[in-house]
Order: sequence, then C-alpha cells, then structure tokens
Amino acid sequence: MKDRYFSETPLSGESVTLQGSEAHHLLHVMRAEPGLEVVVFDGLGGEWSAEIACLGRAEVELTLQEHAAIERENSAEISLAVPLPKGDRQRWLIEKCVELGVTHLIPLTTARSTKNSAEASAKLTRYVIEASKQCGRNRLMQIEQPQSWSTLAACGLAPLRVLAHPNGAPLSEIETGDSVLLAVGPEGGFTDTEISLAVESNWQVVSLGERILRIETAALAMVSQWVLR
Repeated sequence: MKDRYFSETPLSGESVTLQGSEAHHLLHVMRAEPGLEVVVFDGLGGEWSAEIACLGRAEVELTLQEHAAIERENSAEISLAVPLPKGDRQRWLIEKCVELGVTHLIPLTTARSTKNSAEASAKLTRYVIEASKQCGRNRLMQIEQPQSWSTLAACGLAPLRVLAHPNGAPLSEIETGDSVLLAVGPEGGFTDTEISLAVESNWQVVSLGERILRIETAALAMVSQWVLR
C-alpha cells in the first residue's frame, strides 16, 4: 500500500507542493527520491495518485496523476459532544473517533467537567490528520468550537440526539437515522439539572451498561455501538 500524505492546499491541476510536517517526513524520515509514488488527499473527499517530482530543502513537489473518488465514510453522519480529557487520553480519543468515522467532534463543557483548553487548535487538527492518513479517510473529522451543555442541549444540530446516562434505556431500542448527535458527560456524570434539560429538549437517554466508564471509553463505546447497528 502506498504511503498517504495530506495536502493543506486543495488539490487541483497537475501538481502540489507539500510543506511542513508532511514534507519533513518525506525528506528526513522516508529519505524519499524523485519518482517515488504516493497517495495524497486534501481532506475534502477523494484521493490522488502522485509521484515525487522535485525535492527541496523544506518542501516536496508532487505531480498529480489519477484521481480516485474514494469515500470511506459511514452511511450516517455522526456528531459527538464530549468533554475532552487531557494529555494522551485526549489524543487517543480523537484518533479513535476518526477511525470510527465521527463527522464532527464538539468539545463539551458541563457543570462537572474539568476546565481545560478544549479549543480547536493546530495540535488537535494534527491528531485528526495523522489518524486519517493511517485509517484511509479522505474527509477530515471537524473539531468544532467548545460549547456549554446548556447551549448544546437546546440546539437542533441533529434531528436525533442521544445522551449517555446510567438510568437510560438500552441503545438498541433507539431508532437509527441519517444524522445523529451523541453526547457523553464528564467522569462525574451529568447533573440532574442537565439531564432534565436534555429530556425537556427531546434528547433520548440511553445506558451504556452497569459499569462506570471513563470519558473516552464511554464515548467510543457509544459511537461503536451506533456504527455497528
């Protein structure tokens, strides 16, 4: 399988120049030579066969060849709202969400969530790109601006909105749809007031089982069950 590389520049025409970390990897890790064939994608859909045409000190020029309209997305659009954990747990959560086909990830602030810098950043975007390169996705998962639970609960972001809570119904009882917003609370759980707000706003409440799960475990369990239904 040819190595995959991401272009920050939308792909069109006959060539593209890779810079930054992608060029660094080709130049200094792969020790690439002109003529090497790779796959390049821009996160907007589809992928291109390409060949290295020229190596610079900090950039690599690729000649674009055949375009393949390959999509590896789920049949349903899945948005996930979750308080982001810190450190390696955050990176792991984002990587696995990409692999499972989450479309939008919304950092969530709740009454019991730990305050952190959960804003969309170059670091988080890089996690998405690296995971997309590995798993073959040609559309980048979008990391949205953080939202408070009070704002998100009342919004109509998706016609079907599902919240994880120990007292909920089995997920298998919830009907599927073309677009769903899944929400997971902090490790301390949603407050009674937050649950009441969700119910008043027509969210469906589901249980993920008898055990207490960490944020990333609960989020991925919920997404996985939805994808595999």
